[in-house]
Amino acid sequence: MDDHADQIRKPRADAVRNRERVLEAAKVVFSAGGREASLEAVAKRAGVGIGTLYRHFPTREDLFEAVYRREVEQLSELAEQLRTAKDPVDALRRWLRSNVEFVATKKGMSAALALTFQSSSELAAFSMDRLTKAIGSLLDRAVAAGQMRADVSPEDLLRALVGMCYMHDQPGWQSSVLRMLDVFVDGLRVQPAAKSKTRIAKPAKPAAKRKR
Repeated sequence: MDDHADQIRKPRADAVRNRERVLEAAKVVFSAGGREASLEAVAKRAGVGIGTLYRHFPTREDLFEAVYRREVEQLSELAEQLRTAKDPVDALRRWLRSNVEFVATKKGMSAALALTFQSSSELAAFSMDRLTKAIGSLLDRAVAAGQMRADVSPEDLLRALVGMCYMHDQPGWQSSVLRMLDVFVDGLRVQPAAKSKTRIAKPAKPAAKRKR
């Protein structure tokens, strides 16, 4: 009886795989945006029927929220992995660069996500808490190593990143943002003290003796 109940409670392995395939396909399709960002396109890319997609995600908003939560979880996990990286500034840079892809997915779902956020304060709190903690752990490590300015907060970095991403809407915007992001991170590095440029006066040479 217990075994039968477990089988009912636990999703089948193929159902779990299908769900993951739909989420991964949705990430790619929504990141591309445009007219092709339809649920039919997601199902086709995932290799499942549209009925299978709707069984996992009854509404479009359900799919958007699931993709969003999955992306936030993955960024949180990435931060945990990068905490052992040799170079703390490079670890922070890599995490921020991964966020550009995350924002691209969000931009493809912006309208639906806006409605979802309005009806779910829990989702907004969930994402802000996870992302702030993730970037905060990497920033603290870089500051403790004396490689990053201490007057910058995790919220500052997130706001700057989002600002850079949403200032660009033209095709190829991600490569431009990644370039700006590198400049931004380099600008936050602690600069070594400038070497003194004072020239030490050399002792005057003794005057040559005049011949008589």
